[in-house]
Amino acid sequence: MKQFLSFVIKEAKHILRDKRTMLILFGMPVVLMFLFGFAITTDVKNVRTVVVTSQMDYQTQQAVERLAQSEYFTITQTVSTPQEAERLIRGQKADLALVFGKNHSLQFTVDGSDPNMAQQWTAYAQQVIANPSAPPVNQKLLYNPQMRSAYNFVPAIMGMLLILICAMMTSISIVREKERGTMEVLLVSPVRPLMVIIAKAVPYLVLAFAILITILLMARFVLGVPLQGSLFWILAVSTLYILLALSLGLLISNVAQTQLVALLLSAMVLLMPVVMLSGMLFPVESMPTILQWISAIVPPRYYIQAMRKLMIMGVGIGDVAHEVAVLAGMTAALLAIALKKFNVRLK
Repeated sequence: MKQFLSFVIKEAKHILRDKRTMLILFGMPVVLMFLFGFAITTDVKNVRTVVVTSQMDYQTQQAVERLAQSEYFTITQTVSTPQEAERLIRGQKADLALVFGKNHSLQFTVDGSDPNMAQQWTAYAQQVIANPSAPPVNQKLLYNPQMRSAYNFVPAIMGMLLILICAMMTSISIVREKERGTMEVLLVSPVRPLMVIIAKAVPYLVLAFAILITILLMARFVLGVPLQGSLFWILAVSTLYILLALSLGLLISNVAQTQLVALLLSAMVLLMPVVMLSGMLFPVESMPTILQWISAIVPPRYYIQAMRKLMIMGVGIGDVAHEVAVLAGMTAALLAIALKKFNVRLK
């Protein structure tokens, strides 16, 4: 046990000695949280709006005033014809045009280069300028009544960062020992090879927990994202996911012979699939069938789904049993393959 602890302390000292790596590991989560929480947002605000005044009367004027008073839209200009409004949109000087016709008919002309945002602008505008004399339509939004994008991004950032940091740093750490020729020295020591690998993974496990707690604290107290579910189960599922990421890092280290190859493999195998196929930015259900099949083997997909349910919806562990079972199966499979390849390499 003493020898095992000495290996853990040695690896921890090596991590702490590299100030630049520590800055990246803890700076990246903070920067990403601020970017996704404040800068990169799907919330509707300050939509540049043009009003066509050819058919204006008291009722339509009231509708325009309601639109101008909302925080979502900014009336930039008024023009006399729909053609002028369309020219402003094509010239990137407006996002949305309101064209009032006869009998109070209404037409929206929208910049559709981003179809998702165009749909949101139209829906928001319809809601704002709805006729007050019409029967009220009650809308109840569960889990995220303010429609804040941070609720969606925080679990996604957790899924991306934990797998990137754990898998990448673990693989690079082991490959670095191989490059320097010190891995063979470690393996012929009295400590069993499996214990050497576990000892090298323990500091990254602790580091991953520190990053996880940093993200949760920022989510709660900086971005105002509530933790509706049990903190115990959030940490428990995250622990399973971290073990999966460490197992993946061990597998990558068996394939790569240099730190550069390990870094490229980690980025190529993890970064693009995590961003594009995990449901982080785009709903999996909206993807073509073949991409949905590919996304089924992307671990962050299940972790992000589980975190959204536990953190935002506040469900119990039973409601994420499917996601936990898939993550557990992937962890067992990756760890078994990685250890088998590691033992083959030793022989």
